[in-house]
Amino acid sequence: MTLRKILAMSCLLLPIMACAHNLEDNQRVPPVGIADRGELTLNKDDFSYKNWNSAQLAGKVRVLLHIAGRTSAKEKNATLIEAIKSAKLPYDRYQTTTIVNTDDAIPGSGMFVRSSIESNKKLYPWSQFIVDSNGVARNAWQLKEEGSAVIVLDKDGRVQWVKDGALTQQEVQQVVDLLHKLLSK
Repeated sequence: MTLRKILAMSCLLLPIMACAHNLEDNQRVPPVGIADRGELTLNKDDFSYKNWNSAQLAGKVRVLLHIAGRTSAKEKNATLIEAIKSAKLPYDRYQTTTIVNTDDAIPGSGMFVRSSIESNKKLYPWSQFIVDSNGVARNAWQLKEEGSAVIVLDKDGRVQWVKDGALTQQEVQQVVDLLHKLLSK
């Protein structure tokens, strides 16, 4: 193979390699701490934020959603959210944790994104919402910009399934089946 062909192949593969996440099966997610904003809490009708750390992910089976602060990213895996709601998973052993990367939002839309997150927290107070104003998690986990990643964690906080992108209907069913399996252990 000539040097020219090798160089051409390298240029074609570089974007693919650069987009690959670094989440590994049966391992914890690489450590992340989010201090700017962080976890959204609701006490009566008052919202506040507290520091959040990925070490807190152990203890429950979870779907960890990491989404850019854009409507298009939220819509990529809306069918999974609906499937999880329909599955009526037990709140004492299951939790959806959504990390919203407001650093990856359309300029000027941050206030609207946070308002949407607050509305969701009121509707689903048992769910966990993390606001990542600096894109710390996306950078640490090497996720795609403007994306929507789905990560299934067992009760020990270890990755059982991951996809950085929109799920197919078959993958949505695969995730729901996996959640039921993990909750039966």
